[in-house]
Amino acid sequence: MAKPIVVLDNGASTIKVGIVKKDAKPRIISNAVVRSKGDRATYFGHEITRCKDYSSLHYRLPFEKGYLVDWDVQKAVWDGIFSDEVLGVDTTQASLLITEPYFNLPNIQDVYDQLIFEEYEFSSYYRCTPASMIPYGQLFSQPALPPAQCTIVVDSGFSFTHVVPMIDGKIVWNAVKRLDVGGKLLTNQLKELVSFRQWNMMDETYIMNHVKESCCFVSTNYKQDTETCRVDPKHNPIVQEYMLPDLSTNRKGRVRNPDDIITETDQILVMNNERFTVPEVLFRPDDNSILMMCLSYRIGSSRPPFDDCLFYIASTQRFTGMFWANIGLIGGNTKFSGFRERLLSELQTLAPVDCEVLIYECDDPITEAYESAYNFASQDGFARLAVTRAEYAESGSSASRRKFRDWKPQESEKEKPKELSSKAKGKQQQREDDRSQASSKLTRTRSTKAATGGASTTTRKR
Repeated sequence: MAKPIVVLDNGASTIKVGIVKKDAKPRIISNAVVRSKGDRATYFGHEITRCKDYSSLHYRLPFEKGYLVDWDVQKAVWDGIFSDEVLGVDTTQASLLITEPYFNLPNIQDVYDQLIFEEYEFSSYYRCTPASMIPYGQLFSQPALPPAQCTIVVDSGFSFTHVVPMIDGKIVWNAVKRLDVGGKLLTNQLKELVSFRQWNMMDETYIMNHVKESCCFVSTNYKQDTETCRVDPKHNPIVQEYMLPDLSTNRKGRVRNPDDIITETDQILVMNNERFTVPEVLFRPDDNSILMMCLSYRIGSSRPPFDDCLFYIASTQRFTGMFWANIGLIGGNTKFSGFRERLLSELQTLAPVDCEVLIYECDDPITEAYESAYNFASQDGFARLAVTRAEYAESGSSASRRKFRDWKPQESEKEKPKELSSKAKGKQQQREDDRSQASSKLTRTRSTKAATGGASTTTRKR
């Protein structure tokens, strides 16, 4: 019987997990340990759905600034996922495919290896970034056409937004760009705006995150929408009312419908220009004191002073058109209404005249990386690419560094002897030069002494 393969897209906000040939659609689990003040209970990962009081939830996240740093929390969440309550898998008889952050630090990667092999004792595992799995999915697939050779994946997640260029399914790491804006920053921005203008919601992370996902959109004409909200703040087509959750009746928060009857106990949150000013940070990060280029320039500008942007990888013009025509969107922030239209309009102003700009969307950008990884793990050659427990026992984390493609430059085995021989030759030549210089100095010293001694003898004779 074949060993089960667990696919785990380990996001900073949610974990998408499933078993190959069993879970084509993932189970989405919150990646956090939550403490509820209302019922005074602690919930680990999958248990958060049991919480009935979502007010003033205290989150303890394993990820901080995009990197996994709290391994105690992460292990507690993974324990629940591998238990009988979720997957019910025996880790010692299973393989694992797990995603990691872009530009993950080597020390953190070593902890990944240690936890997976020494704590859970998986038989084998494969570690990669979400964008590296996208070529195996359906994002860029078109009927009767071969796979795209040059693509750009825009991954806008919980902590960061990354622009990832790929050639022949491989990431061009020296051209990957990062924007320090993600879903966490947008939620915090919305909490501050609402707390300053209406209700104090600084402790209501869960509720305000739902408000953001339900009400916010990306404006395709920011100036016009701002003017519309300024002229008539209370009655305009942008204003939307959100009914905060009522814990006494166990009613969840939702956008108010026109036929809803408001009672005295209902609390209404009026969303005006907050609906589009919060996602605007993705396209204008300098509005939030983030001194970085906006998303569209991260993707497409090659003009000064943005000559360090994405398309410097296209040293010849033959690649440029293919990149413009194959831009894909993944990550939770790309679900904002109007995101694709706004990005397309800004990129069209930057693209060359003879290049067509095409942006691809998927049905669910949150689960696209999982579904692509699911297809990759279903292939026959997956076992050959994974690191086995025996290889780890023999070589440690060096086995993972040899097999997994990473952002760090790797030297081939053929180039290492050449470099070592050239260094040895250089050192030998330097030693010979030092010896020749030392011998010449010694010769000059002896000749000087001989000349001085001859002169003194002549003087004594006189």
